[in-house]
Amino acid sequence: MTAGPLKGFKAIEMAGIGPGPFAAMMLADLGADVIRIDRLTPGDAGIARPEGLDFTLRGRASVALDLKDPEAVALVLDLIAGADALIEGFRPGVMERLGLGPEPCLSRNPRLSYGRLTGWGQAGPLAQTAGHDLTYLAQSGVLSMLGRSGAAPLAPLNLLGDYAGGGMLMVAGLLASVLQVRAGGEGQVVDAAMLDGVSLMMVPLCGMIAAGLHDPQARGGNLLDSGAPHYDSYICACGGYLAIAPLEARFRRDLLAGLGFDPASFPDLSRKESWPQARAALAGRIASESRAHWERVFEGSDACATPVLSLAEAQSHPANRARDLWVEVAGHLQPAPAPRFSKTPAAAPAPPPPRGSGAAALGSWGIDPDRIRALRARQIML
Repeated sequence: MTAGPLKGFKAIEMAGIGPGPFAAMMLADLGADVIRIDRLTPGDAGIARPEGLDFTLRGRASVALDLKDPEAVALVLDLIAGADALIEGFRPGVMERLGLGPEPCLSRNPRLSYGRLTGWGQAGPLAQTAGHDLTYLAQSGVLSMLGRSGAAPLAPLNLLGDYAGGGMLMVAGLLASVLQVRAGGEGQVVDAAMLDGVSLMMVPLCGMIAAGLHDPQARGGNLLDSGAPHYDSYICACGGYLAIAPLEARFRRDLLAGLGFDPASFPDLSRKESWPQARAALAGRIASESRAHWERVFEGSDACATPVLSLAEAQSHPANRARDLWVEVAGHLQPAPAPRFSKTPAAAPAPPPPRGSGAAALGSWGIDPDRIRALRARQIML
């Protein structure tokens, strides 16, 4: 039985990769009833993995349909009639060619929030161009500022474009639209582009640039991009790393004291001219002891000094376990649903379903079992 603050919320997800499934996962994690419309045969996602190991597909039903058949399209429109939201991540025009563009969907359900998630948006010179997370980071200007001085820009996994700038932006947009509908407004298209989301996250940094506190041309030479010696990671005697981030003067004093330095005589970390000397001193001192030593020294302090944990270490760390940061789903540890809610907590996620295994879920959406059997007999549905 579903639980969470979105219990009663109903959404349709058109199968895709990356940010679309992540947005649908977040809705399902928080209690929404989500049906994923899969293809009869899986597409090429570029990253092959065994069925059941795409964890972003957790917590929702999968219905596989041949959307080239009008009866399959009619079924999706019937589902849309009872949905609060739809998420699609195709190139512009694909949903229209399927007969599932905004016009027929909003005509069928004027209260629908129709989410369109792309890299470039629905219009413009790049709208039909393929791309991935790194593509949008490059176009936004963000990638040019990631990495160390003198080195090539650094790819930060695919967390910024796909999931923060794409999936989470879509969730925020859909929930805002649904709130507007429930306040008496009309359904609408929510156009979320990863280029928009990545650029939006630069608002605070743009303020720092305007104030002269960050030089966008000096990658790896600024306060927050590994340029500052007191906002970086250092190797320890054991080969592990210690991350330090005491931006405030009082926290810097705690760090320096823990490392055995006299804060009064240490090079002034507020002055860039002192950074090379300070970095050499910090690196030498941290490298003289193991990561475990520094973890003991700084445990419970405000020095903002933290061991750089491996994923396995993070999953077993006592503080993370106390937070219930990880949950086991079908034998695999995964991040728990977030955020947390005091009155309507989310349930543990269900594992990713086999593709096309969710036809039974259609009954709760008002679809007659005889219709499902007929679609299967005609091989329109798995």
